[in-house]
Amino acid sequence: MRTLLAALGVGVVPQSAYNVPAVEETALTFVENALLKARRACEVSGLPAIGDDSGLVVDALAGAPGIRSARYAGPRAGDADNIRKLLGELSGVADRDRAARFYCAMVYLRHARDPAPVVCDGSWEGRILEAPRGGGGFGYDPVFYVPTHECTAAELDPATKNALSHRGQALRALFARLDV
Repeated sequence: MRTLLAALGVGVVPQSAYNVPAVEETALTFVENALLKARRACEVSGLPAIGDDSGLVVDALAGAPGIRSARYAGPRAGDADNIRKLLGELSGVADRDRAARFYCAMVYLRHARDPAPVVCDGSWEGRILEAPRGGGGFGYDPVFYVPTHECTAAELDPATKNALSHRGQALRALFARLDV
């Protein structure tokens, strides 16, 4: 997020500067989780805040891993564990049926009780490969194939990834709405 903001010429104070504790993601949607995060940051810092929640949505898995993307293989699972579980569940699924997207919901609150949060989102279309490729990125990047660039997200250089990504899209949409 910091890299995306810097590319837009915007300076922000990270939540860590205010010791904002992590929020338990208990909501049912990306938007609701992003709102929980933004609200907590406003409450602790007393400042306006941006919260986001994102994940991988796979059509063949009825939207899973979805809001549980980071914890897909369990609460202590790492990226490799999550990828292994995803590929196991997609075993036998034809390439043409492996459509997926990274989705990001981003919420801006002026204050903790803001009755009109600004909500934007971004979606990055691709498909899931049968095996990981590339050494960059994180999370599901090594198995997320980007057809427009004929490579995985893990094979993209950071600037290109930020230009294409769901987070980049959501952040640019948010800043356009805020006229930043």
